[in-house]
Amino acid sequence: MSYRSGGPGPLETKFCSFDGALALSDGAEIAGYASLFGAPDQGGDVVQAGAYGASLKRLAAARSGVKMLWQHDPATPIGVWDEVREDGRGLYVKGRLLLDVQAGREAHVLLQAGAIDGLSIGYRTVRAEKAAGGRRLLHEIELWEVSLVTFPMLPEARVGADPVDLDPELARTLAESFREARRMLA
Repeated sequence: MSYRSGGPGPLETKFCSFDGALALSDGAEIAGYASLFGAPDQGGDVVQAGAYGASLKRLAAARSGVKMLWQHDPATPIGVWDEVREDGRGLYVKGRLLLDVQAGREAHVLLQAGAIDGLSIGYRTVRAEKAAGGRRLLHEIELWEVSLVTFPMLPEARVGADPVDLDPELARTLAESFREARRMLA
């Protein structure tokens, strides 16, 4: 996890890998999950269902959007998120890379080649609690941006063109089963 100062609290980031076929259309449209509920990331944080709700409502009321950045660099916007919403699985995003911007063109080429395979959220924690095993449960998050990144923090996240509305309990059970299988195979 990275921390940056500048504002009411540190900017935190969470990464998700694409783990499957990236939804990339001719118009440089991308879609997928930037965060999964109930899945511990490599730093031990677990985003809880509903954590983004208040932030997304505030952004909508202010007619402001979540920014699409390259590698969390605020000086390098590469596109526009047209849809950012919570569903039963996590934070679903759908947007367009801006190919008139050099970094947008570069991101597009890297995505097509499979060189980039991650999404990451930039946010500030509003409400969290410590849980067993050193984990932190994130109950409310102020979402600032979703970036395309090289290294994902949450490898279990899957990205695809169409959202799948899984039951949150089923998603947690599946994520834990995959983690357990990985430990057994290691």
